[in-house]
Amino acid sequence: MDLSFFFNQALTGLASASSLFLVASGLTLIFGVSRIVNFAHGSMFMLGCYAAVTVYQPIVSALGSALGPWVAMLVAALAVGLIGAAVEVLLLRRLYHAPHMLQILATFGIVLIVQDAVVLIWGYDQIVGPRIPGLKGAVTIFGQRFPQYELFMLFVGPAVFIGLWLLLHRTRWGTLVRAATRDREMADILGVDQAKLFTTVFFLGAALAGLAGGLQLPREPANIYLDTRVILEAFVVTVIGGLGSIGGALLASILIGLLQAFGILIFPQSTLVLVFAVMAVVLMIRPWGLLGKPEPASASDLAETKEAPARAYMAQGIVIAVAILLILPVFAPVYVVKLASQAVIFALLAFSLNFIVASGGILSFGHAAFFGLGAYAAAIAVKSYQVPAGLALVGAPLIAGIVALVVGWFIVRRTGIYLAMLTLAFAQIVWSVAFQWVGFTGGDNGIVGVWMPGWAGEATAYYYLTLAFCGAAIALIWRIMFAPFGYTLRASRDSAMRCDAIGIDVRLHQILAFAIAGAAAGMAGSSFMFLKGGVDPGLLSMEISADALIMSLLGGVQTIVGPLVGGVVFTFLKAYIMPLTDQWRLVLGLIIIALVLLFPKGIVGFIAARRTWFAGARDTVAVHKAEETPA
Repeated sequence: MDLSFFFNQALTGLASASSLFLVASGLTLIFGVSRIVNFAHGSMFMLGCYAAVTVYQPIVSALGSALGPWVAMLVAALAVGLIGAAVEVLLLRRLYHAPHMLQILATFGIVLIVQDAVVLIWGYDQIVGPRIPGLKGAVTIFGQRFPQYELFMLFVGPAVFIGLWLLLHRTRWGTLVRAATRDREMADILGVDQAKLFTTVFFLGAALAGLAGGLQLPREPANIYLDTRVILEAFVVTVIGGLGSIGGALLASILIGLLQAFGILIFPQSTLVLVFAVMAVVLMIRPWGLLGKPEPASASDLAETKEAPARAYMAQGIVIAVAILLILPVFAPVYVVKLASQAVIFALLAFSLNFIVASGGILSFGHAAFFGLGAYAAAIAVKSYQVPAGLALVGAPLIAGIVALVVGWFIVRRTGIYLAMLTLAFAQIVWSVAFQWVGFTGGDNGIVGVWMPGWAGEATAYYYLTLAFCGAAIALIWRIMFAPFGYTLRASRDSAMRCDAIGIDVRLHQILAFAIAGAAAGMAGSSFMFLKGGVDPGLLSMEISADALIMSLLGGVQTIVGPLVGGVVFTFLKAYIMPLTDQWRLVLGLIIIALVLLFPKGIVGFIAARRTWFAGARDTVAVHKAEETPA
């Protein structure tokens, strides 16, 4: 390989960086002003791609092939910008003061809705976009052929950067955006109309994503998987460059583009790992990014203090629930018994996540990593090393717990959204390893044919086995929550500085809590693997982490039993919704948004609030009657 080849490869990386910058710049603008981690930004990119291919032919027919393609892309970008503004006005504006967890779940609900909306309008098949007239060929650079369109893309990113810089530094609107990015509360005090400002920022951010989608169309077909791929890359760029920094987004885009271009030559089996490893390293060394600025320390808003449920009602509920679980296999068909096993497993997964979110104030985007680690550890132990299945079932959580202990030592050094993004980086590293290490993990095919032997493999027997082990893990975490360790953990969540001042090792408590939650998730993962008879990288995906967050929200983050209820309800809801309609993502997305807006305290929290209201009303009536009774 000569120097011309490396130069050509560098140009390829820079062209990819230019496209990536368009998406990341919109994402970093939105976060900088609103402080919302917008998972729906990838959906805007996908909509831009589909919108461009839809309006292309009519506009080209009207304006000609010279001007039409570019107008079509601008029209698509404007349309997506309007969709982004509508999402902000109708949904996100109501959540600016809500905890990060609710904001993230709301944007994830939008992702699900958009995915099914795209399928309803354009179908499942890929749509190949037209080539741009005049940019269909290639040019020779140092003896190497390089596509003309890629050469054009090289200049798009810098041009957009210059335009954004001028907009942010030479206009009054830009001054207001920079002021709100730096200190949103002070901007509000000074009379800045934040509602209009946020709407325009969301319009611009979504339009940039839509423009990137339209420009991507000549390079790859429009398909329903674009959103997930793009949003992960955009998050990497945004975090590395600095949340809210346009210059940082450009620098990080160039870094990631070149890393992907040359990484495939040097480490062909580790290209996915490299990107997220760089993100993790940057978060550890400089959590606010290469060109970002540190934010002032503030109290965690990830979880509020738990509401203590009434002991009598809780005890009665536990007895009834245990009784139902014990007799369920007697009258339920095999399918329901297997589904109940899955519900118990997911209840443990949600409960373990809620333990660190609600008690420790640690919002994790990567809890699926430990769920998947437990599954892979058990599968590999049985399949590759002939370890007895029972030993693998209980040993896998120990491996997940040890990994969580090591990871926790790193991540608890950060707080807030930076900690959450670090957990996402770790989860994606684990997913990348499982996906690319084919010889050890089976790659995207995973490991199959791993079942419990003999009597334990029968549905009813395995149900009771799952109930015993997962129930024991839930009981242990429950006991820890009400032990001195649990009280200290919640105290450190509410006031870390005060706890540190009186001699409490806050970081040690958080590390141990993270390890306990990781081990419990590993227990859920190994149980799930034996239930399904195999494992694949999907168990490590961001979708599983999002499901765990949804279960906690559904049951009630601020309650103790909420995640358990949420895990059971979510499992049965998904099992019975999916067969009824092909648009189950649309239905699930609408349910998530309804929960976030109307029932933010979840099922258990809503019931507890109603019970408290009725009790108060009953006491008020009793007082009035007592006052009216003659002496």
